[in-house]
This record gives sequence, structure tokens and C-alpha cells, in this order.
Amino acid sequence: MRKTIFAEGEYYHLYNRGVDKRIVFTTPAEYRRFCTYLKMINTTQEIRPSNTLRYAKHQHETLKQQEIPLVAIGAYCLMPNHFHILATPLVEGGISKFMQRLQTAYTMYFNIKHQRTGSLFQGTFKSEHANHDNYLKYLFAYIHLNPAKLFDSDWKSKGPHDLEKLTTQLEEYRYSSLPE
Repeated sequence: MRKTIFAEGEYYHLYNRGVDKRIVFTTPAEYRRFCTYLKMINTTQEIRPSNTLRYAKHQHETLKQQEIPLVAIGAYCLMPNHFHILATPLVEGGISKFMQRLQTAYTMYFNIKHQRTGSLFQGTFKSEHANHDNYLKYLFAYIHLNPAKLFDSDWKSKGPHDLEKLTTQLEEYRYSSLPE
């Protein structure tokens, strides 16, 4: 049973990683698919991304038809073995429904593509309430700085080797909301 009660208008850090810390994004296409799901399934309408191999054809139509989103996404970042999302629910039960759809759709896609079965993520997603403005600002930076370790592994402990280069790499990282 989830301990967190998601209140509309409040922000939450949502995250999960691959079961056994496995890589869950192995190709650029997989990152793009997850990013598309962030938008495509964020609706109160009943949609089924069940035909996940042909989603792109109908992506634009699905986005146009959305009535009410489940959540507002403030930031996100995808890493090889995990993801982070900063979101606020816009409807009752929005976060739970959104995350269930997101993880299920992506797991189905990944399992079909890699001819595997079973869980892809470590159980139910984790969440933390951003109950203070300073913590919300911290989370926004933390999520967007997460890819820095891909480019400069010890940047946190020793400082970036080349701040200008690292800044450019973060701004160009395609699987984060920072460029948006």
C-alpha cells in the first residue's frame, strides 16, 4: 500500500529504475518511445497504446484529442537504468493512473522488442512530496543535472572538468526536459 497521498496542485518527484538495476533504455528509439508515452498517455480519456509497434502514426491524432491531462509534468530525465519525473496531479488519482499506464506501456513495448517477459521496473514507482519551495527548486536542478554523470563521472565530488562543455552537453541531452 502506497504511503504517499497525492494531492492535486502539489508536486511530487516520481522515479523508478530497472529491476536488478538493469538497463531499461538500450537504444535512442527506446528513449524516444518513453518520451512519447509521457505525452500520449497523459489523458483522462481511455486510450490503449497496445499496438505499441505502430504508435507513431497515431501520435499526433492522440495528442490532439486529449481532453484533460492526468498530471502536469514540470521536469523529467531518462537515464540508462532509471527515470525521474517531477509532476503534479491535475485530477484525483492522476499520478497513480499516469504512472501505471506509463510503466505498463513501456514494459510491454520493451518486452516485445527484446523477446522477454516479466517486470522491467523495480516494483511500484517511488515518490517524494516536494513540500517546500526550496526542495522543489532542488528537485528541478537534480533531475536536469542527472545526466552530468554520463559525461563527467566525478563532477559532483571534484567539480566539472570543463563547465562550459558539461553545460552544453546537458543542454543537448535529448532525454530530459531541460532543452524544452
